[in-house]
Amino acid sequence: MTLKDMTRRSHWLGEALRSDDDHAPPLAGDAKHDVCIVGGGFTGMWTALRLKEADPSLDVAIIEKDFCGAGASGRNGGFVLSFWAKFLSLKKICGEEESVRVAKASADNVAEIGQFCAAHNIDSHFRYDGWLWAATSAAQLGAWQGTMDAAEKWQLHPFEEWTPDQVKKRSGSDRHIAGVFEPTAATVQPALLARGLRRVVLSKGVRIYEETPLASLDTGRPPKVVTPRGTITAKKVVLAMNAWGIRFAELRKGIVVVSSDIVATAPAPAKLKEIGYSDGMCISDGRTLVHYLRTTKDGRIAFGKGGMNGNLPFGGNVGEMFDGPSSLKAGVEEWFRWTYPKLADVKIEASWTGPIDRSKTGLPHFHHLPGSPDIVYGIGYSGNGVGPTAMGGRILASLVLEKKDQWSNCGLVRPLTRDFPPEPIRYVGGKIVQKAVAAKDRAEDAGREAGPVISYLASFAPAGLSPFKGQKAGLEEKH
Repeated sequence: MTLKDMTRRSHWLGEALRSDDDHAPPLAGDAKHDVCIVGGGFTGMWTALRLKEADPSLDVAIIEKDFCGAGASGRNGGFVLSFWAKFLSLKKICGEEESVRVAKASADNVAEIGQFCAAHNIDSHFRYDGWLWAATSAAQLGAWQGTMDAAEKWQLHPFEEWTPDQVKKRSGSDRHIAGVFEPTAATVQPALLARGLRRVVLSKGVRIYEETPLASLDTGRPPKVVTPRGTITAKKVVLAMNAWGIRFAELRKGIVVVSSDIVATAPAPAKLKEIGYSDGMCISDGRTLVHYLRTTKDGRIAFGKGGMNGNLPFGGNVGEMFDGPSSLKAGVEEWFRWTYPKLADVKIEASWTGPIDRSKTGLPHFHHLPGSPDIVYGIGYSGNGVGPTAMGGRILASLVLEKKDQWSNCGLVRPLTRDFPPEPIRYVGGKIVQKAVAAKDRAEDAGREAGPVISYLASFAPAGLSPFKGQKAGLEEKH
């Protein structure tokens, strides 16, 4: 596999891999390990680290079909967020007190990632400059109010209310007409974080087998992870495949995979300073097909469009539809130009795409695979995984070690339910909802109401980065 082959997925990956020459050869022959983790992204690597922290003597292995960080972990927007924006869904799932505990822990988790990078000399470009939850149309105004009201009942104020003038000045765009700011958020260069984690994981004695795809999984006791060139027998198995986890029918029923598409500008630090947007604050708006953006250390803007957009996989076959340059580059660039007309002369230098594993609630699920007590999974981060995967690693490690603690008893530990229909209804229905969501956003951008039918269909879009007005999915689950 050449460097060109490895970096074609994202601009982030090229920077992360140029000086990374640690070798992790594929599995060759059969092996035995205490724990085998399937997936070398953030979820898998954080889980491996938490396991070794709890018991350094554990023999832990990771298999990765490509190279660690090559999936969604290395090519997302690099937002390191808490769960505060999803506090309403947390309440429905976890109950009042547990939702507060989890939300607070998720905010602390952001700072801990920065501390981890500092302690292990990982130059992930971590910038603790907060997140702006903005509105770019009148229809999006106040999308955050219910969340803030719910937190206020606990005398908690995770968001700062900004004036429209503050929002425009800090974001560098008049398109952002209102918003609230969460100070406990950060940005990273995600591929650099992934490769740094990989280095630390290897230093802790975890065995990594790269270019080792999962061929099949024997769910017996003990479970066996079958690969093209050998089989790993383990006492416990962790499925940390995120979007690629939909190959399992037990996981697919509660997860839908959609695309997220990003463009990155050429470096233009002087221009960013001129418009007033030169810190590390990340920004997203309140539309259903969310727009999200952030600056980079070298003065670029990475601008993405996520959600029910682009390709939808049929059944459990993710394939390569989420690899390489974005097929929606022109459309994403058009929205970037709309948002930042003052940057009209700044060139777009790269584009890429990646998969998002969205759950109905917008929150991840952690549990045992049905009928398989020795196999656990974490899935459904819904576009907010860079930060929460570090917490997810604690939860999965606790489940593997069969502990009875705050993590194994966390409200996010719950089985997946049938939230999405089987094929072909799933695919056809997804396309219908996708079109309705796009039509709703177009109408609201034009200052019009979408109409009852479009609004009703769009309301079934699964929750994403933050709640959107009219959302039904994910807000009616009971504890």
